[in-house]
Amino acid sequence: MNDLSNAALREHQSSYSYKPIPSLALYVLLSLFFIGLSVSIFILVVVHNAAFLLSFFFLSALVASFLAWNAVNWRHHNKAAFAFFLNSFPDSDLRLAREGQLVKITGVASCGSLSLETSYERVGRCIYASTLFYEYGQFGLKPVNVNRSCFQWNLAYCERFSTDFYITDLKSDIRAMVKAGSGCKVIPLIIENKLVTTTKRCRVLSPHLRNWLRDRNLSAEPRLLRLEEGYIQEGCTVTVIGMLLKSNDSLMIVQPPELISTGCLWRRLLLPVDVDGLILGVPDRGNPRHELNFIQHP
Repeated sequence: MNDLSNAALREHQSSYSYKPIPSLALYVLLSLFFIGLSVSIFILVVVHNAAFLLSFFFLSALVASFLAWNAVNWRHHNKAAFAFFLNSFPDSDLRLAREGQLVKITGVASCGSLSLETSYERVGRCIYASTLFYEYGQFGLKPVNVNRSCFQWNLAYCERFSTDFYITDLKSDIRAMVKAGSGCKVIPLIIENKLVTTTKRCRVLSPHLRNWLRDRNLSAEPRLLRLEEGYIQEGCTVTVIGMLLKSNDSLMIVQPPELISTGCLWRRLLLPVDVDGLILGVPDRGNPRHELNFIQHP
């Protein structure tokens, strides 16, 4: 079993999990902006022509918009950019794939020697389970040490696990083991469903929720909170991107030893970022191309 809870907490605390724009490039662009602004003002004073200054401001606005667009799309909570990358990544055929090749496989998942159970709903036979508990404002919790901010939701507690499982390729009907267990970096593209949300008018907690909180040494007092849970159960169709290993007649998909570059996604005006880990998503069954759909479980 692979505990991904700490990685989820670090991702939530960090403003950006992926940085498409290096800090050095920002400093260079900032220096060029001040140089261009100085030249534009000089030309305005000497020549009394504001055309160059207006053109400079227009170009600066375009560059700033492009940088802001990339910053927003590559934020840790925005997975739309990853969806576009994964949809554009070609599907692989396990019959033709080579040893050590980076593959994208879509197929039906089945549990290995170990299966998971969700923390709150108690859904069994899962290969991936995630439960996130949020509090609003500056409510401190003892079990975790996270940075709090006023007037926003803060991740106060997290349980996120993955385990080794089997996937049966829809193209070739070949079965392979996905090593998503202990020691593997997994990038799950699953959106947790909101199970419990309290409001200012209604802060009553159910007995089941109070017991769940007490079992984890969390305060069971009525307050603004939100509980989310997501999972991938046995029998679901999943999409995996990783490196293929062959051993005798068995196939394994493992975490790539090197970073995966998304490349420049010019159709979305996105700069490349490096992804470190095994990518796990859920496709849209209604689409023959298996485009990724970040499902929310009922």
